[in-house]
Amino acid sequence: MDAPSLFGEGTTGTAKRRAPLAARMRPHTLDEFVGQDHLVGQGRVLRRAIENDDVPSLILWGPPGTGKTTLAEIAAGATGAHFVALSAVSAGVADLRRVVADAQRLRAAGKRTVLFIDEIHRFNKAQQDAVLPYVEDGTVTLIGATTENPSFEVNSALLSRARVFVLQPLSDEEVGLIVDRAMTDAERGLGGSGLTLADDARGMLINLANGDARVALGGLELAARIVQSDRRTRIEKDDVTEALQRRSAIYDKGGEAHYDVISAFIKSIRGSDPDAALYWLARMIDSGEDPLFIVRRMVILAAEDVGLADPRALQIAVACQQAVHFVGLPEGYLPMAECAIYLATAPKSNSVIASYGRAMADVQRTRNDPVPLHLRNAATPLMRRLEYGKGYIYAHDAYAQMAESDQESPPPEQLQAYLPENLRGRRYYEPGVQGEEARLVAWMRRRRQST
Repeated sequence: MDAPSLFGEGTTGTAKRRAPLAARMRPHTLDEFVGQDHLVGQGRVLRRAIENDDVPSLILWGPPGTGKTTLAEIAAGATGAHFVALSAVSAGVADLRRVVADAQRLRAAGKRTVLFIDEIHRFNKAQQDAVLPYVEDGTVTLIGATTENPSFEVNSALLSRARVFVLQPLSDEEVGLIVDRAMTDAERGLGGSGLTLADDARGMLINLANGDARVALGGLELAARIVQSDRRTRIEKDDVTEALQRRSAIYDKGGEAHYDVISAFIKSIRGSDPDAALYWLARMIDSGEDPLFIVRRMVILAAEDVGLADPRALQIAVACQQAVHFVGLPEGYLPMAECAIYLATAPKSNSVIASYGRAMADVQRTRNDPVPLHLRNAATPLMRRLEYGKGYIYAHDAYAQMAESDQESPPPEQLQAYLPENLRGRRYYEPGVQGEEARLVAWMRRRRQST
């Protein structure tokens, strides 16, 4: 049987013809479904569950236009259970309670209920908590669809009671197959319209769709309308460009892509690849990312990953922050690009973060010994009588004597301990081996050997 529509259109007559092309072309069976072979290919777990009418509670996670809603509809068409669809955008706790009440009555009569929640990541904690007990006791089987990482957006208790299936962006070949079907299907698509699609227009449509079937079909439908309004019969590349304007961006600065792309950006700089760094920077700027967020991460990286191998890196990163704050976008991309290139091509050292980590570990693991007397500040006569500061050697005098005697390090008697007694001899700072920091290696070794 046909799956019930999640959008309220009828499946026949005028309502069907007026539905968007993407809705009309929605597959009704797994054999029509395109993509996600790792989930619904022959013998795969989700396909077996749907075909055996044994669908567990599950979360379908993937980018827009990859088949999440379609799979829910196919599961509804294949199951003998009562199927209810809610959108997290408009549904509230009262709607959930009505569904649960119906499900409890049906359960008493021996019939299961499948509850589909589209965009489940938009449900707040209270709404997710409201459905949790009924998923747990089997009153409803939950199918949730989300474009956001469920680890961030779905309560852990609810997540633990559902299987997560990850959907991937469609390949160009898969999008092309969907477009071709729409062009040839006379009943649901454009096959009876007399229109043709130029090869370069087809390629442009697939490229701009960026793995999103809904974008591809929406762009095709709008391009067809443009052609028909001009009384033409061939969809050209310019028609597709006018319909879609630009590539569909799979990026949400509040979602997982936000973290994935900034991670790729930082790792590209750390790995000294300026080309990749510029690409990921452009991706973020093009998608509307907060430029100051990007710059903050570059300031952190300048200290963490470049560090003392090139101390100017931090200065440039801070200057970049000031420049971007001052000029804003779009011109702000210039100092951002300059900073990204500089950081990517700079020598690298993580000695600062590693050294600080070793020191902090000792602070947290050892007792808080008092400051040695010779290092204390003798600010009052009482402090001086208590021998605060006694025996302190003024470092500059030691360095001057060292220079006069042509020594590279102060003699042992001119050196003094600066750490508490129980930490004498501890080594936290280890210079890196790149850039300006490399010259400190021999100096630090000689100095420490003389203590």
